[in-house]
Amino acid sequence: MRIAINARFLTTPRLEGIGWYTYEIVKRMIERHPEHEYLLLYDRKVSQPLIVHPSAKAIVCRPPARHPLLWMAWFECTLPMALHRTQADVFFSPDGYCSLRTRVPQCMVVHDLAYLHFPLHVPALVHAYYRNFVPRQLQKAEHLFAVSDATRKDIIRWFPRCSGKISIAYNGVRNCFHPLDEPTQAEVRREYAGGAEYFLFVGAIHPRKNVETLVRAFGMFKSKTGSNTKLVIAGRLAWHTGNFLAELKASASRSDIIILNYLDGDTLARVTASAVAVVQPSLLEGFGVPVLEALNCDIPVIVSDRFSLPEVGGPGAFTFPAEDAHALAACLESALQIAGRESRIALGRSHRVQFDWDRSAEHIYGHLLSVARSCPSR
Repeated sequence: MRIAINARFLTTPRLEGIGWYTYEIVKRMIERHPEHEYLLLYDRKVSQPLIVHPSAKAIVCRPPARHPLLWMAWFECTLPMALHRTQADVFFSPDGYCSLRTRVPQCMVVHDLAYLHFPLHVPALVHAYYRNFVPRQLQKAEHLFAVSDATRKDIIRWFPRCSGKISIAYNGVRNCFHPLDEPTQAEVRREYAGGAEYFLFVGAIHPRKNVETLVRAFGMFKSKTGSNTKLVIAGRLAWHTGNFLAELKASASRSDIIILNYLDGDTLARVTASAVAVVQPSLLEGFGVPVLEALNCDIPVIVSDRFSLPEVGGPGAFTFPAEDAHALAACLESALQIAGRESRIALGRSHRVQFDWDRSAEHIYGHLLSVARSCPSR
């Protein structure tokens, strides 16, 4: 069987959320089921492919699709031609889009429907593409994989006709995320926080991440406790960052806030495993990967009460109303207390086992086979 895969997010080694999801799922499918031919469809030439295997064939389908007009060209012109030319039996798209103009059966991963909840957070042309194409793509796909139960419920809320073709394929976590001994943690703290304990936020910074509320809460926490604890923010500036930058500049605790850029996987794992707690204050997360990474490092998590974050954080998480800086400040204070810390970590250990790349890869693979057999290309 020929399984075509949308590999647009595997063109750079500096992977973020969807890129890691694509890599971990596709790599496992190919390694576990090498009897099939896997067609990795890229939108640009890749100098150093992240997935190299005898069963995998790289195919470049231009144009490079990083703009709404080019998304249209890629998904509605280039992609259908490539699927027809290669005689693909099924198409797997892990980045939330599929084609409206191919007869090849398609399965699509849905990470979130943020554009419906926060339309003003999305550039106008991008939102226009989402509004016009995503609903039809959801209807077109033979099967949808939601990355959390929260996302599954959100799809059903907005598109009830899709309810019968959705299953959950959770994110997993990379092997580099694991607990560190105290001497190693102390070394990491010296390197990144001047030896002090620190709270950690990980993610690209844009309005939906709600990082300005975290900065405000951190200032309240510092003012009340006088603690030497730092706040480390690890992530690139993405879009609409004005409110965050203004809050950062105005913070009386600015000198205790450390901004890091993109960190490679091993470095991020060490920084995560050395934090006193990982904080995810987002207004919406389809999954919330940094939360799971922290749980696998035996680090407590502080999460907002929105969408998937309580689902991923589990019973051991500190939870607060998303836009309540006072409540978040109280969670920061509680996370520093030794009493109850070990019980929260133990709850995290038992909770995290359900999030497994191998299980998700097998789940997706099974549906791809089923769809290919029951819905042959016409």
